[in-house]
Amino acid sequence: MAPSSGELVKPPRFETVEQAQEYLRTAGISYVLAQFVDIHGVAKAKSVPVSHLPMVLEAGAGFAGFAIWGVGIEPNGPDFMAVGDLSTLTTVPWQPGLARIVCEGNVQGKPWAYDSRVTLRKQIARLAERGYTLFTGLEPEFSLLRRGEHGSIAPCDPSDTLAKPCYDYKGLSRTREFLERLSNVLRATGIDVYQIDHEDANGQFELNFTYDNCLTSADHFVFFKMAASEIANELGLVCSFMPKPFANRPGNGMHMHLSIGDGKRNLFEDKGDPRGLDLSQLAYHFLGGLLAHAPALTALCAPTVNSYKRLVVGRSLTGATWAPAYISYGDNNRSSMIRIPKGRLELRLPDGSANPYLATAAVIAAGMDGMDRQRDPGAPQNTNLYEWTDTQLAKAGIGLLPQSLGAALDQFEADPVIFEALGPVAPEFLKLKRMECLEYQRHVSEWEIKQYLEFF
Repeated sequence: MAPSSGELVKPPRFETVEQAQEYLRTAGISYVLAQFVDIHGVAKAKSVPVSHLPMVLEAGAGFAGFAIWGVGIEPNGPDFMAVGDLSTLTTVPWQPGLARIVCEGNVQGKPWAYDSRVTLRKQIARLAERGYTLFTGLEPEFSLLRRGEHGSIAPCDPSDTLAKPCYDYKGLSRTREFLERLSNVLRATGIDVYQIDHEDANGQFELNFTYDNCLTSADHFVFFKMAASEIANELGLVCSFMPKPFANRPGNGMHMHLSIGDGKRNLFEDKGDPRGLDLSQLAYHFLGGLLAHAPALTALCAPTVNSYKRLVVGRSLTGATWAPAYISYGDNNRSSMIRIPKGRLELRLPDGSANPYLATAAVIAAGMDGMDRQRDPGAPQNTNLYEWTDTQLAKAGIGLLPQSLGAALDQFEADPVIFEALGPVAPEFLKLKRMECLEYQRHVSEWEIKQYLEFF
C-alpha cells in the first residue's frame, strides 16, 4: 500500500527501458499493466511481465481490435497494438507487485487515429505549432455507495442523510478510510491531492488534484478512476462516476479548469482586464469558442443518456443541481456553464462519464476556433440563472444546452469544427451513441410499469 502518511512521492523518470526494469525489480514489481482506454474512456489493459517491458515500448502489447469499443477494427482486421509511453510508468500502490504504463494504439506500426489519446495528441500539436500548451485541472466527483440485497443502491454511510450535506464533517469523517487510502495511493505516484470534501449529494465526494498539461491530466483522471473503483471494491463498496445515480440529488460532474501557457506564463491571465475577471483577450476568444460550440461539446462532455438527468433545468432537493443548463459564463457564477476563477476558465459541463481525452480534444478545437475567429463571448452574467424565466434568458441571448443525448448528438454531427477535429473517432462515436439512445428508448422502466400497467 501507499505510505500511511500520505506523503507526495515524485515518481522516477527513466532514460532507458533498462533503467525502468531495474527500478521495477528493486521495488518488487513483477508485472506491468499496459493500459489504454476505449472510446468510452474505460480503462483496458494487459498484464505484462517486467522482463517483456521492452516489447510494450517497441511493438506494443497486442489486442484483438474488434473486442474493444470504438477502435474501428473488424474481426478480419489487424491487431490493435498498445505502445507504452515510458514517461507514464508508475507503480500501482493498491496492488503490490504491479505497475502501470499508459499506452497509445498503433496499427501496422503507425499511430491509430481511432485511439482517444492519439486524437488528443493531434489537437495538442495544433496548439504547439503556436507555441501554446493547454493546462487542465480536473475535478472528479463520485458517489460512494453500497449495494442492497436485491441490487438497490444507497450511500455507503447509512447516517449520511442530511438534506443539505455539502462539506458535512460527519459525512467526511465516516468515510475517512476510503478517502485517505485513495488520496495516499495517488500521492504515492506523484498525483498531488490537495483537498477532499463531501459534496452536495448523500454519499458524494470530491478529491482535487493539481493541474498539469492536458495530456497528463487525462492520464491522471483515468488512473484516479482505476484506483477509486478498486479500493472501494476491497472495502465492499461501489465507487460510481455515473452522472446522476439519484434522481433528486445533484449529479457527478468533472469540472475542467483551463489555461494556456507558453512555457513562461499563463496567457489567459491579464490583471488589467476591464471586466475584472483577470482574463486576457486570448482567453476571451477561447471562451467565445467554447460558448459558440457548446451544443456540440455537450455530446463529448456529457456522453450518456444519464448525463441529461444532471443537465436538467430546475432545482434538486438540496436547492440547486450545481450543473449547467445554460450557455453562458460569469464571474464566480456556478449557475453558468463556464465560471471564471480569476485568470482561467472553469468549464462545468463535463461529467464523470466523459472520456477525458476526447472531451479535451473537443475543447481545444472549440477554443482554437474562437481564437482564430476572435469570437466575442459577450458580457458575463453574474446572477443566478436558475431563477431566470425563459423570457429573461431569451432577452439576454442565453441559449439552453441540449436536454437529451439525442439532441446533443444532432448538434455534434452538425458542427464541422468539432466533428472533424476528432477524425475517424467522430462517426464511430456517433454510431455507438445513437445505438445507446435507441436502446434507452426501447427500455421499459419501473416508472412506466407503475404509471401505466393498470392505468388505462
